[in-house]
Amino acid sequence: MTTALDQLKQYTTVVADTGDFQQLAQYKPQDATTNPSLVLKAVQKDDYKPLLEKTVREHASKPVGAIIDQLLIAFGTEILKIVPGRVSTEVDARLSFDTKASIDKAHEIIKLYADHGISRDRVLIKLASTWEGVRAAEVLQKEGIHCNMTLMFSLAQAVACAEAGAQLISPFVGRIYDWYKKAAGSNWDEAKNGGENDPGVQSVRRIYAYYKHYGHKTEVMGASFRTISQITELAGCDLLTISPDLLQKLADSNDKLERKLSPEASKNADIPKIAVDESSFRFQLNDDAMATEKLAEGIRTFAADAVKLEKLIEALR
Repeated sequence: MTTALDQLKQYTTVVADTGDFQQLAQYKPQDATTNPSLVLKAVQKDDYKPLLEKTVREHASKPVGAIIDQLLIAFGTEILKIVPGRVSTEVDARLSFDTKASIDKAHEIIKLYADHGISRDRVLIKLASTWEGVRAAEVLQKEGIHCNMTLMFSLAQAVACAEAGAQLISPFVGRIYDWYKKAAGSNWDEAKNGGENDPGVQSVRRIYAYYKHYGHKTEVMGASFRTISQITELAGCDLLTISPDLLQKLADSNDKLERKLSPEASKNADIPKIAVDESSFRFQLNDDAMATEKLAEGIRTFAADAVKLEKLIEALR
């Protein structure tokens, strides 16, 4: 019988969400995404310590930030030997509110990939979906550097990214779900708030419908999944980036999977247009407690993991 993973691939481009590239081949994903947290998790495994040690040894005279860049590119290069498409490599989260620094870091990352013989069309630069990150993406896209806008929790962020011409966005399904579940506390009803009613699923569906209705070319890639249901309810989304454990569950399942999202269904929908300039972007984000809190928390977490990675590298020098 056809597995759920194979069925999903009929409607959606499947992307692996991991720094553990040794797990990739068995799932045959088109692309792969990484972030500092995933790379930090990978280099603490025995299988990847040699790659960490080799990178530190070969670049020991460089600043620790430059060594981290080399490590990210080392992982990205290995991933691109396995996936036929693109790898996403993240700009340091500590630059999330600095447009120029984000652009400069993106240029450095693209150059390092080029030094390894990898063209920019196989790389997506991940930027936080702050106003400053969106403006950085606008500049980079015009230069032919493709961007993946991450830490996305609201339609306002999505619209700003599309209008800036970003290649791809990564709305976070699971983290939205986490927020609403925590906020509800003992009143949370999983049966009522799961499946198609999952708040994270609904967020991605709104963004997808808006993009298709207004003809935005930016790709929608659902991310940060907690359950198989969150994935199957978004079958038909442009892309879905999925962790290895959930990829395995899909590969082990023969349950029938149906397409839930399609461009045609959004064309004639009644979807009001949203105006997004800097002031309205900031107000709409501020007016959404979930998006504001999860964006801030995500930046803090990625920044903290970058610091942990720096300390790990310093200990090896």
